[in-house]
Amino acid sequence: MPDSPAPAPDWRRTLQTWLMKGQAQEPEGYYEEEKEVRDHTQPWWKVMCLTGVDYFSTLGYQPGIAALAAISAGSLALSPVATLVLVLVTLFGALPMYRRVAQESPHGDGSISMLERLLTRWQSKLLVLVLLGFVATGFFITITLSAADAAAHIVENPLVGPYVEGANVPITLLLIGLLGTVFLVGFGEAIGIAVGLVVLYLGLNAVVLVDALRYVVAHPTLLSDWTRSLSGSYGSPLALIGAALLVFPRLALGLSGFETGVVVMPLVRGDAGDRPEQPAGRIRNTRTLLTVAALIMSVMLICSSLATTLLIPAQAFQEGGPAAGRALAYLAHERLGETFGTVYDLSTILILWFAGASAMAGLLNIVPRYLPRYGMAPDWARANRPLVLIYTAVSVLLTVVFQADVNAQAAAYATGVLVLIGSASVAVTLSAVRRRAAAQSAGFGLVSLIFGYTLVVTFLDDLSGLHLALLFILSIVVISVLSRVYRATELRTERIELDDTARRFLQEAGGDEPRFIANELNAGDPAEYSEKVAEIRAETHLPGSAPFLFLEVMVADPSEFSDVLEVRGLEVGGYRILRIESSAVPNAIAAFLLHVRDATGRRPHVYFEWIEGSPVMAAGRFLLFGEGDIAPLTREILRRAEPARARRPVVHVGG
Repeated sequence: MPDSPAPAPDWRRTLQTWLMKGQAQEPEGYYEEEKEVRDHTQPWWKVMCLTGVDYFSTLGYQPGIAALAAISAGSLALSPVATLVLVLVTLFGALPMYRRVAQESPHGDGSISMLERLLTRWQSKLLVLVLLGFVATGFFITITLSAADAAAHIVENPLVGPYVEGANVPITLLLIGLLGTVFLVGFGEAIGIAVGLVVLYLGLNAVVLVDALRYVVAHPTLLSDWTRSLSGSYGSPLALIGAALLVFPRLALGLSGFETGVVVMPLVRGDAGDRPEQPAGRIRNTRTLLTVAALIMSVMLICSSLATTLLIPAQAFQEGGPAAGRALAYLAHERLGETFGTVYDLSTILILWFAGASAMAGLLNIVPRYLPRYGMAPDWARANRPLVLIYTAVSVLLTVVFQADVNAQAAAYATGVLVLIGSASVAVTLSAVRRRAAAQSAGFGLVSLIFGYTLVVTFLDDLSGLHLALLFILSIVVISVLSRVYRATELRTERIELDDTARRFLQEAGGDEPRFIANELNAGDPAEYSEKVAEIRAETHLPGSAPFLFLEVMVADPSEFSDVLEVRGLEVGGYRILRIESSAVPNAIAAFLLHVRDATGRRPHVYFEWIEGSPVMAAGRFLLFGEGDIAPLTREILRRAEPARARRPVVHVGG
């Protein structure tokens, strides 16, 4: 017998214990299971602030990106018009669409699960893995872009900037490191912090915008010069609209936050009489949350774009300029003084950093929402701390690759946001078609085309976002496949339920050791079972007088990983049969045998025939279709589940 491995040193055991602390995964606010959040739901406006740290924080860089996109298209004056297009798409496209998502997915699953339910088997799983690649793109870039913009506000601050000039990358890495440290220590209640940050940030932005617009009203030549510039650059309204539509895709950052808004639904307080399957109060309040957030953001976007376009010279928006990535902060310093500007910078830095925290929370919880259910995540992925280390390392790598440049990351962020919103639009369109709602089908179909166009233009303009998303997709698929292969020989059974007939068959089974003949169902007539008995008795050591039961497993959906095994008893031509539906035959047989052992106190035996054909092909059939070479697989699953040979159910193979 091989020597037992030497025990790990104390420091290794201590590190492993620390990393695996909370292995059961205590979900953070965004993705908690309903049973865990029901006791601490919050009013919709507080939850809106939680989503708003991501959504509203885009004001920190959105006006500058809009201005830069307009300049690259020919004229800074185009920025407010393109922003107006964004607002119209938000209010009449994204908002109605996500109000529908809230109606159909009120338990925090979001639009991804709507598409998951529209497909079946491996197609459904593959689609989710692809979408998770774009989710990863959006969340990681949220962390790195927000931290990079926070660093830009620090570097450009006149009080601090001279001491940290050119240190954007180190400061961004420091902010990301602090974010990772917070999650390693433990992320506490977020809503209270979010409410304070959002109120402070929106209040300061309101002061800046009111002051800027008052100045514009007092100097009407600014508006007349702007309209003259538009008419000079674009000879007709049609040309102006066309130019704005070309710029609009680069402004897609302003659409972030909707998917998060529906994912946090379990946190939204509903009515006392809400039914769990269709919580009307929660749905109504979430719709209010989405509507109010969209209205606030739309007003802020229009006002900020107009103010920055009229009051900031075009060259200030260019890379290295004082308004690059911080247009409103530039106005705060220029018009309201360095003290107010510094307070504004501090609020912006905090909300941008907290937007990264919300993205980290999302990343930490998206894994247990889907991948473990598919058997596509290792066991340690249920613990927060190893994931925090991995996600922090990825964020550090992305920061170095993009050199903490906000504009360089805009395309990647827009790609993640647009694919998620585009997939949601497709989901609600297909839902409307299935409900035969013609008007909604047409409306949501048009919205899907708009987002499809936007995504194509984004790809044509800059493929870096697609390249990054494809890299994430490839990584997720490879890790998922390896994990599924590694976990293939787990029991994969949630629980076992026997009907009355099956329970009676087991109780009446004679002998000290229950015996089962594994059978692949074909005709299901007495002749099939008679022939099977004769073969098994001839090829194995099944005693001639020993009583037995047939055991049949039908594969329902092999893409599923875990099952509730429902065992049904029936009798055909005097033969007693137990039938089970499962995602994998050997795993179901092993789990059932262990259940019989524990329920009866007797050690069961199961009898198989060898299969014909290539073992490699059989392994492929097992992984893809839940079948394959059942006998050795069943034994291996039993060996892993029960190390003690004396207690392990016995596998017999003949032929």
